[in-house]
Amino acid sequence: MAQVLEFKLPDLGEGLTEAEIVRWLVSVGDVVAIDQPVVEVETAKAMVEVPCPYAGVVTARFGEEGTELPVGAPLLTVAVGGSEPAPGDSAASAGSGASGTSGTSASEDETSGNVLVGYGTGAPAARRRRIRPTALSGTAHSPVSGGGGAPGAGRAGAHVPPGAAHASASGDRPGGGHSFPEPVWDSAVESPAPDVLADEEFATAPVAPAAAPAPAAPDRAGPVAVISPLVRRLAREHGVDLRQLHGSGPEGLILRADVEQAVRSLAGAAAPQQPAPTPPPASAPAPAPVAAGAERIPLRGVRGAVAEKLSRSRREIPDATCWVDADATELMAARRAMNAAGGPKISLLALFARICTAALARYPELNATVDLDAREIVRLPAVHLGFAAQTERGLVVPVVRDAHSRTAESLTEEFARLTETARRGALTPADLTGGTFTLNNYGVFGVDGSTPIINHPEAAMLGVGRIVPKPWVHEGELAVRQVVQLSLTFDHRVCDGGTAGGFLRYVADCVENPAVLLRTL
Repeated sequence: MAQVLEFKLPDLGEGLTEAEIVRWLVSVGDVVAIDQPVVEVETAKAMVEVPCPYAGVVTARFGEEGTELPVGAPLLTVAVGGSEPAPGDSAASAGSGASGTSGTSASEDETSGNVLVGYGTGAPAARRRRIRPTALSGTAHSPVSGGGGAPGAGRAGAHVPPGAAHASASGDRPGGGHSFPEPVWDSAVESPAPDVLADEEFATAPVAPAAAPAPAAPDRAGPVAVISPLVRRLAREHGVDLRQLHGSGPEGLILRADVEQAVRSLAGAAAPQQPAPTPPPASAPAPAPVAAGAERIPLRGVRGAVAEKLSRSRREIPDATCWVDADATELMAARRAMNAAGGPKISLLALFARICTAALARYPELNATVDLDAREIVRLPAVHLGFAAQTERGLVVPVVRDAHSRTAESLTEEFARLTETARRGALTPADLTGGTFTLNNYGVFGVDGSTPIINHPEAAMLGVGRIVPKPWVHEGELAVRQVVQLSLTFDHRVCDGGTAGGFLRYVADCVENPAVLLRTL
């Protein structure tokens, strides 16, 4: 008989705990294949398509377009063909339950759609769950009529990351009088997530098989229901005991909002009692009401992620800015000569990137990050160069990997590829994380200078203003030259002003006399 399997929103990696449904790619009644994208979701990092690990007919969808769902919430249910496992075939039923399709072989399970599009399919099948044929207690999710609506209450369980299967009930749909298998989780699933250096870096490793199955639903004395390293780190930084919290997420999952609420409660309890404020005179005017027709825009998705990251940078990083004007006439002439020689055109941003990586080789203090927990400055061996790109969805910072080892031509090609991908809204979290230094070309907006906010957890950002003709003293005479303003915002914890000034002066020297770069080639 057919089985109705529930597919939940998978772990999107990078410490992300929720996603917004942007567009459904299938409707109720559609036939889907393994690995077929079924929904497009927007996270705080990027827009991604989520593939379904099952092949069958879509019987229900959970959530309207625009709905924000936490990781582990149901996305849809799929009716798949198959038969009930024969008694004694526990090993076979465990394998089929993990793959999500009755009768699927182990080799087929290993190559099924257990990861997100663009994240690679070679991830180890870690944290796999096993199914045993016992009756399910609790309330199942109620599908929304017509494929929309918010998800209902879920049965006890645990989150399954990409690379693991997302099996659910076997038999008919919940409420139909049939019994459903109760999940039995490997103990590794409920072990605390590893700490990470930065919120944007999240890595998983293969998990060794557990010696014994853990209970289906952990009680409050068991492991804490937290999947995000970011949430754990936030709790640790503010002294919040996660064991005392009850999560508001599905199946008791502790979300960032739960920890932030606990932090506010602790701050309120620790704050000294203040004397009651003196009431204003009777003649004092009342506060002006909010203007009628004011528009409220939710801070979520890319806009919310940008707001959160910039606020954190301002809170944690004691930044300072220095700037200098430079004569870019020779650099512009060198670029024209390169492009006139034939071959791919070299972009101006690529030349600034090449100068930037050469300066970081001389001043490695700025290619670093600060580990607050260890109270250490961590100097990084490779330059992964981020660059600010404005898109219709907001400001994003794609990252060029190993920029220090690339030529100007290679940098030009990678800048073009990432910019086009950003405009299509198709950047993956891997494209947006792991940067060590940022290059900000705000001259494209027609401005000369800026004091940008550092892209946390990096230590510095180089800003480039517009290049415009200005009066300039050249070789003892007044002339009209192409002038650019350069600015460097840096974390004062990693270096002093002398290092920052030396870095910026070297960049300006290379701009004014590109031959200086020949020493580093």
